Amino acid sequence: MRGQGLLDRVAVTIMLKAVILIGGPQKGTRFRPLSFEVPKPLFPVAGVPMIQHHIEACAQVPGMQEILLIGFYQPDEPLTQFLEAAQQEFNLPVRTQSLNYGCIVENPQTHEVLHYVEKPSTFISDIINCGIYLFSPEALKPLRDVFQRNQQDGQLEDSPGLWPGAGTIRLEQDVFSALAGQGQIYVHLTDGIWSQIKSAGSALYASRLYLSRYQDTHPERLAKHTPGGPRIRGNVYIHPTAKVAPSAVLGPNVSIGKGVTVGEGVRLRESIVLHGATLQEHTCVLHSIVGWGSTVGRWARVEGTPNDPNPNDPRARMDSESLFKDGKLLPAITILGCRVRIPAEVLILNSIVLPHKELSRSFTNQIIL
Repeated sequence: MRGQGLLDRVAVTIMLKAVILIGGPQKGTRFRPLSFEVPKPLFPVAGVPMIQHHIEACAQVPGMQEILLIGFYQPDEPLTQFLEAAQQEFNLPVRTQSLNYGCIVENPQTHEVLHYVEKPSTFISDIINCGIYLFSPEALKPLRDVFQRNQQDGQLEDSPGLWPGAGTIRLEQDVFSALAGQGQIYVHLTDGIWSQIKSAGSALYASRLYLSRYQDTHPERLAKHTPGGPRIRGNVYIHPTAKVAPSAVLGPNVSIGKGVTVGEGVRLRESIVLHGATLQEHTCVLHSIVGWGSTVGRWARVEGTPNDPNPNDPRARMDSESLFKDGKLLPAITILGCRVRIPAEVLILNSIVLPHKELSRSFTNQIIL
């Protein structure tokens, strides 16, 4: 009985840490020109920085003690400022610490990972690695082994962007491939939503996913149709500081950022409008991203080609590995960089406009440098 009483007083605490891989500024070239203005993890998807969605989800897990971000962002960058605010908001330590997807062969009975290949050139499996990992502390021992092996091989020379003597350890190639087939790593299959955000265009698809989830997770973030207000179709996010004319028609899948001005008669669909942008009267913006502080003139039309990288849709058009094919720009969403000015009554179609450009005419299927 005394022993049983002792057991009654023992509390078993599960301490969890989440690791989020965020890459670094030397990556994400396909996300340009949006990544010129803000670190990719801070790009707003459905109205909030994309990394915030991950942190919010981790913070809701019982027993979560710490969130670690793996990447090469420097401490004086905006990401650090965001993390400081996130720590206070979610009452969790969040630390900056780069680590497209690989294919997994599993044992169908035990779900052990038998074989792992990062970005194979031939078919390996229809099970992909989505970059979500659950580790025990012991499972990280191979990281130390790789570090020591690199050190012995003389590969740890100082490099720009690395702390002295740190070297580069590739989690997938150096660890997962080595552990596969040794009874140490296992796969969990899920049919939940998942999407990569490699190119700027895929941000629109991700925004659609999160806006739809807001119905259950954050209904207060979704705009509602009110008397005298703009017409809302489907899921739309409008920042409280944005000014939207009552005759505007918004949605579906629209995200409007801080301080945005949307004029009378504007039609906005499948688009993201970023901080401080202005859409003047009767503009039409479809399948596009309008950059920070940009202006679209009256009766102008900014339009892109729909990009739906839905892995569950056999007709999906996945992100291209290149912006060009046979010397031509591939049709995709239109992206206006920071502080771009589009004149009145022009058409910008399937084009990318780099920051601080003032256009004087229409463009189709071009990159405006």
